[in-house]
Amino acid sequence: MSQILSDKGFEILLPLYKTVRRWKDRNKILSLPLFPCYVFLRGGLERRLDILKTPGVYELVSSAGQPSAIPSAEIDAIQRALESGLRLEPHPFLKIGERVRVKCGPLTGLEGILVRKRNLLRLVLCVEMLGKAAAVEVDTSLIERANSR
Repeated sequence: MSQILSDKGFEILLPLYKTVRRWKDRNKILSLPLFPCYVFLRGGLERRLDILKTPGVYELVSSAGQPSAIPSAEIDAIQRALESGLRLEPHPFLKIGERVRVKCGPLTGLEGILVRKRNLLRLVLCVEMLGKAAAVEVDTSLIERANSR
């Protein structure tokens, strides 16, 4: 679909990341979309019908029936990260205040509330009956939404 849009003259961005998939007999490096089911287009909305008629396109990201623009700073950040050559991979979108679970490491299985303190993320562990809490610093790669299982 991204190639078809590009062939139609649209400026597209399809961020990819590399991952290793293991089969019984071998390992293979694959390039997969960083944001599955999304291709970013710059401009061209006057040709909206042409976009929507493209095989594989379901809909444009919209608000109140109008196509929504992704802030250019967010797209630029993704492009810079891609161009840096550093390892980039999908990550769950977690918000401060969400209930999260530690998925690996010495705190595996612990649940708490995600908070930020001086640019560090912390997991707040609550003892509700006492009305008390404690916080431990966590790496976001080790946590997931508590209700994601």
